[in-house]
Amino acid sequence: MSTHKVEQRRLIHHGREFHFVSYEGKPANLPRGEAAVAPMWYLMSSGKRHPVMPYLLGQPVTEVDQGLLEWVRAQGL
Repeated sequence: MSTHKVEQRRLIHHGREFHFVSYEGKPANLPRGEAAVAPMWYLMSSGKRHPVMPYLLGQPVTEVDQGLLEWVRAQGL
C-alpha cells in the first residue's frame, strides 16, 4: 500500500492561479514495456496533468514554490 501523501500548491503568477499536485512514482512494468516514473510535481490544467519537476520528500515549501514558479516563467505562462 502506498505511503505517499498527495500535496497540492496553488500559486499566483501575474494574476493567474496555477494548481500543482504531487504524484508518487511507479516502478517499471517490463512485461508491458512501461518505464519507471519518478515522483513528480504536475501542473493541472483542463483536466490534464503536465510534468513540472521532481517531487522530493521533505523539501521546504519555499523551495517547492520557487521551483514551480520558475517553471511557469520558463514556459512563458
